[in-house]
Amino acid sequence: MIKAVKLTAIATAISLISACGNAEQKPVELKTEADKQSYALGASMGRYLNDNLKKNEEIGISLSQDMIIGGIKEALAGEVQLNEEEIRTVMMALEEKTRTLRAEQQKKQSAEAAAIGEKFLADNSDRDGVVVTESGLQYEVLTAAEGEKPAATDTVTVHYKGTLVDGTEFDSSYSRGEPATFALNRVISGWTEGLQHMSVGSKYKFYIPQNLGYGERAAGSIPPMSTLIFEVELLDINKD
Repeated sequence: MIKAVKLTAIATAISLISACGNAEQKPVELKTEADKQSYALGASMGRYLNDNLKKNEEIGISLSQDMIIGGIKEALAGEVQLNEEEIRTVMMALEEKTRTLRAEQQKKQSAEAAAIGEKFLADNSDRDGVVVTESGLQYEVLTAAEGEKPAATDTVTVHYKGTLVDGTEFDSSYSRGEPATFALNRVISGWTEGLQHMSVGSKYKFYIPQNLGYGERAAGSIPPMSTLIFEVELLDINKD
């Protein structure tokens, strides 16, 4: 872990030096392949660490650009003011502080997402056409169809679009231009239950409570404790 922290600190300094010098320095000239390789490595590190620095600022951790730049310059000159043990102690404390503040931020965001989801589902359950199952799953029929319905052990082919309660789209087979095929017992339980109400050719809208979705886990751009909304078309059932 200590090596990773040191690498992060060095790369952070490189990123900050680049950010501070953009207004004064001329663009780097990429003349040789070695120049491009070196620049690509620095640019990759800079972009990655710029994102991390922004996230750290969001939780209240702001690092002094002057001190970081000073540290890396003195290290390159062999004149570091802290010994190895002092650097290790400071970096471990910073790492611990970051973990603690991130955990606190996630806990707060999760509580807010859960409260928003609960209110949304409570209001939504009163709408005409919305069915609430025993598990708490809500669904409404957009396009009805008659015929076979899948079992939990079947594989299905569907088109779908997923959004958060604020309308943010996080996934869509329509956007990818092709339907998705998966086993019903290998997806979130809200899907496993919901699809079993559908016949081939039907289109439903699912309102999935966090406990039937990803719960406390984040999933891609889906925050923890999120209520999920899916529009789903059942195209086919494969019992093989």
